[in-house]
Amino acid sequence: MKLDMTAVEYKNLIDRGLDGYFRTEETFPLHGLAESMRYSLLAGGKRIRPMLVLEFCRLAGGDPQTALPVACAIEMLHTYSLIHDDLPCMDDDELRRGRPTNHVVYGECTATLAGDALQAEAFGTILRSDLNAERRARCAMHLANAVGLDGMCGGQYLDMLGEGKELTAKELDEINSRKTGALLTAACLMGVAAAGGSEKQEDAAARYGAAIGAAFQIRDDMLDVLSTESELGKPIGSDREEKKNTYMALYGEEKCASLVERLTAAAKDAVRECFADTEFLCSLADSLATRRK
Repeated sequence: MKLDMTAVEYKNLIDRGLDGYFRTEETFPLHGLAESMRYSLLAGGKRIRPMLVLEFCRLAGGDPQTALPVACAIEMLHTYSLIHDDLPCMDDDELRRGRPTNHVVYGECTATLAGDALQAEAFGTILRSDLNAERRARCAMHLANAVGLDGMCGGQYLDMLGEGKELTAKELDEINSRKTGALLTAACLMGVAAAGGSEKQEDAAARYGAAIGAAFQIRDDMLDVLSTESELGKPIGSDREEKKNTYMALYGEEKCASLVERLTAAAKDAVRECFADTEFLCSLADSLATRRK
């Protein structure tokens, strides 16, 4: 019950924060671009990454309210990645979170620019926040590390190179630790950084983020086979149809389930070593391991 209550409170706080950005009445003559940005930014979703920012800030001794711009920033960055993932030149998806994807509604050029703008605004939102300069810089550094050449974009490139090839488990881990794990890890690190936490706390946060990131991707691959389009809010079975390298294709359902369980336990152990009151983070890890969407 505590997870549900806290998650609802965090999600409401995050959604209210995000709703304050890029209001179309304030952006003339760019209201069309702002509308496209808000269409995807406010489309719902679990808000896992911003929740992690706020909770790790709290655990490291900070005030989650002061970290709200940082939490909103990582959701902007995540939204940019989803808009670009869905583009015809990438995954060419027409459904996201149960709604037509951005480029289907606004056109490919506007969708591309919306993603570009959200990426830039993510860093601007951190740097314009009321955190002190050192904390702003550290949060921005963690985000940059997660999405650049050695992070999410690098992972997407490796994923593209791997298309049509049979990858090893090590190669698949390398791709997904960048594509999925890096941003989840950054969320945890940014929460600690926003609070001015210690290196020991950052280390524990990074280990938690990496473990749930790996479990999240494996579960994602499982859901593409086991879930339904109505549950998932996007087409299922596309990985298999396109012969993508996935953990389900590599290991099968039973081993994937075992890996998710082991990684979830590792995540919980990491935060219990360093933080008190880890019930929310442990419950969140468990919920992600058994999610249906």
